[in-house]
Amino acid sequence: MKVDPDHHPTVDNASDGTVLTSAPQDSPIDHATAAARRVIDALLRTDRANPNLERVAEELDSIVGHLEEHAPTVRERMVDMWSGEGVTRHDPITGPENAIAPPLVIEGVGDGSVRAVVTLTLPYQGPPGCVHGGVSAMLLDHVLGVANAWAGKSGMTAQLNTRYHRPTPLFEPLTIIGRQVTTDGRKINTVGEIRNAAGEVCVSVEGLFIEAGVPRPR
Repeated sequence: MKVDPDHHPTVDNASDGTVLTSAPQDSPIDHATAAARRVIDALLRTDRANPNLERVAEELDSIVGHLEEHAPTVRERMVDMWSGEGVTRHDPITGPENAIAPPLVIEGVGDGSVRAVVTLTLPYQGPPGCVHGGVSAMLLDHVLGVANAWAGKSGMTAQLNTRYHRPTPLFEPLTIIGRQVTTDGRKINTVGEIRNAAGEVCVSVEGLFIEAGVPRPR
C-alpha cells in the first residue's frame, strides 16, 4: 500500500491511538455491506438440509439483480473508489464497504508501530477451528503496509517471509502488530506478528517493500 505522506497521518504528525482505517458510517452502503457480511457467515453456519435454502437463493438472486442493474461501469467505480479516502473503504482487510473484509480497525501507536485486534469466524477458516494460513499472510501484508505509511515511508510489497509458529485460532481476539524497522534508499524492511488471546505468537512475518506506487484511476 502506498500513500501520500502529505495527506496521511504519521507517527510524527498524529497522536498515539490514531485510527488509520476508515470507520463504518451510518450510511446505507455500510448497512448493506454489514448485512452481506452476516449473510456470508450465516450461510457457512446453516444446515445444508434447510428446506428454505431455495427461497433464500431466489431472494439473494433478486437482490444481486437489483444491484447489478444500478451499478456503474467498472472503470467509473474504480475512479470513485480511489477518490477521497482511496481504497481504505473497499480493501479486503479494513474496508467497511467490502463484505469479505473482517474488517480490521488499525491504530497507530506512539512507538511507531501499528496495532489491530480482531476476532475471525468461519469465513476465514483453514484447518478446523483455525485461521487459513493465506488469510494470516494477507492480514499481515496489509498491516505492514499501514505500518509503513504510519512511519512516513511506504511502498509496494516485494517479499514476505512468513513463519507459522502455531495454529491461529478462530473465535477469539487476535492482536496484529506491524512495525517498520529500517529503510535503505527505496527499500523498506518491516516486521509483524499475530498473537492469540494468551499473547502467544501464532504467525510472524518479515517484509521487504519497495518505495513505488501505481497511479490512481482518473
